[in-house]
Order: sequence, then structure tokens, then C-alpha cells
Amino acid sequence: MRSRLTRLLLVATTLIVAVVVLPQTAAAQRKFSFAYDQPHTTAYGIAADIFQAKLKELSGGKLDINQFPGAQLGQEPVVLQKLRSGDIDFAITSTANASTVAPQAGVLSLHFIFRDEEHLKKVLANPQIVQAFRTMVAESVQGAHVMALMTMGMRNMYAKKEIKSVDDVKGLKVRVQATKTEDTHFPAYGAQTVHMPFGEVYTSLQTGVVNVAENGVNVYLANKHYEVAPVLSMTEHEANNSFTWVSDKLWNSFSAEQKSWVQAAADEVNKNQPAKAVALEHDSATKLKSIGVKIVSDVDKSGFQKIADPYLDKMSSDLGPHATKIKDLIRGIS
Repeated sequence: MRSRLTRLLLVATTLIVAVVVLPQTAAAQRKFSFAYDQPHTTAYGIAADIFQAKLKELSGGKLDINQFPGAQLGQEPVVLQKLRSGDIDFAITSTANASTVAPQAGVLSLHFIFRDEEHLKKVLANPQIVQAFRTMVAESVQGAHVMALMTMGMRNMYAKKEIKSVDDVKGLKVRVQATKTEDTHFPAYGAQTVHMPFGEVYTSLQTGVVNVAENGVNVYLANKHYEVAPVLSMTEHEANNSFTWVSDKLWNSFSAEQKSWVQAAADEVNKNQPAKAVALEHDSATKLKSIGVKIVSDVDKSGFQKIADPYLDKMSSDLGPHATKIKDLIRGIS
């Protein structure tokens, strides 16, 4: 009888502890929204996974994220608005789309500012350049700030036909991101620019609303754009760079220790994501070849470069002093 009573008391004590402790544990963990408009299988997913793993590790599980890939919370312009209002906690957006709120971010969209993939990786890993971007965005954007730079590799053109030289784009309708840099470069090549949300690109290529689109290899693969534009020409005219953001509303709610965890997790993205993203580009090209996509690797870039080169100094100067400083830093990296 005494033994049975003892067991009952132990069970009761365990239940009481569970009731008291579990809510405290649950309350101690905070989960935040992390939005991006590409599938999780892209380099955006790589960045989000790196950030999530490091944040959980540093915080001992107290801070975590819920990922919302594939534009579940909206395309990038909408995400930026929600981020600044505090309705989204963390986000990834391209630097090109970020230039709508921080115009000088357009410097990373200048054509042929990056010599190749190795140069791109060195630039994004450079602390001086990262800090220059964070300072620049802080001066022009309210409601959110940049924590890290990342990339999806180089952008290339794709269509129903080969683009082997600048002459091949003359007169064609090219879907571009709605930025000053794109609206300057592509008309200089002789093309017509068309703006539209990324989610409309597939149908527009299919119906002929546009003749050409341009993006990273993995984005082209993951979104199945090869089904309607089966020729990928490796123009490598521009880098497909992005920012990792945090809303000011969330940031200001953190303690100093929590801020250190979040920034360290973002630094981990800055350090490791570019190399993984470039590797993913190469893997994606291999997969595309295996399913019959034609990849044109012998593009004559000299005509594009000759036209684009004078714009590097002029457009960075037009964008502003931060853009000029960043342009000079990028070109100074060997």
C-alpha cells in the first residue's frame, strides 16, 4: 500500500513539474518568419539553412526561424514592404530589387563589374565591402537593415535560340528586373526591356510576350524555365547577388546577446554561402545537360563588355558616393 502511494506521489509530482516547466520552455523559444521568393532547393534555401542552423546553435535553441520559400509571403517588392513594416522578421531579396528602396545597391547589378565566379566569391567575402553595403543601406532605408551579402552566382540569358554575341539580342524583348542599371545596359545592347514579376516569366516566355529572360543557372532549372526557353547562353553579364535582411521592429526587440547571435548567424551566411551557391550552379548545369538543355558556353562577351565598360564609372557616380566607393573596392580585388 505504501509502495503504491509512493508511486502515485511520484506520478503526481512529475505531472506538476511538466505543467510548470513545459510552458516556460516553450515561452523561452522564439520562432521568426524568414521569407524568400525562390524554391528552397535554390541558393536562397542554402542561405536560410545556414542561418537557421547557426542561430539555433548559438542561442541553444532559444531562437529559430520558420522558412517561407517560393514567394509564400509575396514577391520581393512585397516582402520588402512587409519587412519594413515589421510584418516579416527576416528576408532575402536580390540587390537589384533592393535598389528600389536603396538605389545605390544597384552598383552590384552593373554589368561585368565581376570578372568571373572566383572574383565574385572574393568580393562577397570581403569584410570592407560588406560593411560598406551595410552603411549605405542604413543611410537610405528605414524599418529594416542588411545583415549579410550572398549570391546565386552569375546571371545568363536564356531563350528559344542561341545568344552567342551582342548582335543576337538586338531588337529582342528581354525580361529584366526593374532597375536603372538594367534599363540602361540592355537598351545599349540594342534590346527592348520588359518589366514583370518573376512569377510571370514562365508564361511570358511561353507566349512570346518576351523573347529572352536572364537569371542564374539553378533558378532557371528550379523554376523549369528550360521548358519554354530551352537554350541557355552563358553570358555571365551580371552577378545574381542578394541581401539577408532583418526588420528593425524585430532587431530592436533583441537583447545585446541575442543581437550577437543573429549577426553571427548572418556572418556565417556571408562566409559560407557564396562557394556553396557557385557549386550549385555547376551541379545545375550538369543536370540541365543530362535532360537535353542546350548550354552555349562559347559566348563572345567582348561586344557586351565593350558597350558596358563605360557605364561602370558613369552609373556608379550617378547612383551616389557609396556606389562609387563600393565599385572601386570591387575592382580593386584581384
